[in-house]
Amino acid sequence: MGRWEPGARERLVLAAVDLFTEQGYDATTVAQIAERAGVTKSTFFRHFPDKRELLVAGQESLSRLLAEGIAEASETASPLEAVAAGLVKASTMMGPMNRELGPRLKAAVAASAELQERDALKSVSLAAAMTTALVARGVPDTTAALAGELGVLAFKRGYATWSDSGDDDLAPHALKALDELRAASLSLG
Repeated sequence: MGRWEPGARERLVLAAVDLFTEQGYDATTVAQIAERAGVTKSTFFRHFPDKRELLVAGQESLSRLLAEGIAEASETASPLEAVAAGLVKASTMMGPMNRELGPRLKAAVAASAELQERDALKSVSLAAAMTTALVARGVPDTTAALAGELGVLAFKRGYATWSDSGDDDLAPHALKALDELRAASLSLG
């Protein structure tokens, strides 16, 4: 595949996840990822500053969509209803490639402390985006932070069940997870 062919970013992500799963994160080099993706190392570095950043490809778009969905929710929406609107909007960026990558990415993250750290930072960033969007709607800080954290947990749980399913749409899985978390929080007393 020539380096000028479209889809280099996606091919790099797929190649990296495959290599991380096959031989481990630490044993995988940028050169190997680029070669597997059919691009040059310089093309790799045009898309990512280092191999660790492959894990969070699309994070900025995901954060933006979550925040936009929250901002676009009905004025009368509760904080969790606004989070649900954010989850629905963010689900629109998830396609078959994301669903296919889910189990492989989970295995790669589980096998690497460095990737676990990066995944945790990604969660913090997504929660911050939702919290900021909720505060902009007038939700008190503590309530917004809790709703943002529940939104991240719902997204992760929904993504996990969706990636194991044959469904096309992530949204119902994320919304079901949010409903389960809402019910569980009520049982805390």
